[in-house]
Amino acid sequence: MNQKEIESVIALEPTERYKYFIKQVADSEIFYTLIDTNGDYVVSKIDDEELFPLWSAQEYAELCKVNGWENCEVKKLDLDDLEDEIIDFIADHGCLINVFPIFDKTGFVVDLTEFSKDLSDELKNYG
Repeated sequence: MNQKEIESVIALEPTERYKYFIKQVADSEIFYTLIDTNGDYVVSKIDDEELFPLWSAQEYAELCKVNGWENCEVKKLDLDDLEDEIIDFIADHGCLINVFPIFDKTGFVVDLTEFSKDLSDELKNYG
């Protein structure tokens, strides 16, 4: 991924980054999040909501290692991880999904049901 592509994607509005994320993940079946030094998933908080961050490429996740996340590591995940681990984590913690935050700005926030439907619908195009 080149710098020009990164810059053009991060300049998109959150809804457009969400659509980009869904298409990229449906195509590659890979996505990324952050873990802390203990290996635990990181979440951010807005109001009383916990937000679980997801990105379509490691480069975008790296951009968010700011404001307390500097020591976090990027964790690569696939669709099996989503099904076996991530969905349970999100459901158990009552998180919303923060798709494609940029630096310290929130991305497109979506609940698990809508996220799963959108990704499932897109995956049908790759059947």
